[in-house]
Amino acid sequence: MKLGAFSISLSVKDIQKSKAFYESLGFTVLAGKLERNYLIMKNGESLIGLFQGMFQGNIITFNPGWDSNAKNLDEFDDIRVIQESLKKDGINIPNEIDLESSGPANITITDPDGNVILLDQHR
Repeated sequence: MKLGAFSISLSVKDIQKSKAFYESLGFTVLAGKLERNYLIMKNGESLIGLFQGMFQGNIITFNPGWDSNAKNLDEFDDIRVIQESLKKDGINIPNEIDLESSGPANITITDPDGNVILLDQHR
């Protein structure tokens, strides 16, 4: 299963302070909008999303169809194919995608320890 780019999405209290902190660790802004309270930061192949006021807790994120530079991959597993594979393995998907749809979509699943995983396809 090709899940695409991996990142951790952090729920932060003060995006300015978090941005400065991660910049001190060598991260630079790859995408996002500070005025909209979210940034995607990168250091080498490591990605961190900073999100202020958008969700509670931290989320493991995969982006089918993207590499770690948010560039389109030629080959990837569509989110709908991933969804069906997960369902066959007995994994609960509370926000299933319509299989007749196409393009951007997302699902969330929860691992056995309660960690939320977002599979977020942007194309």
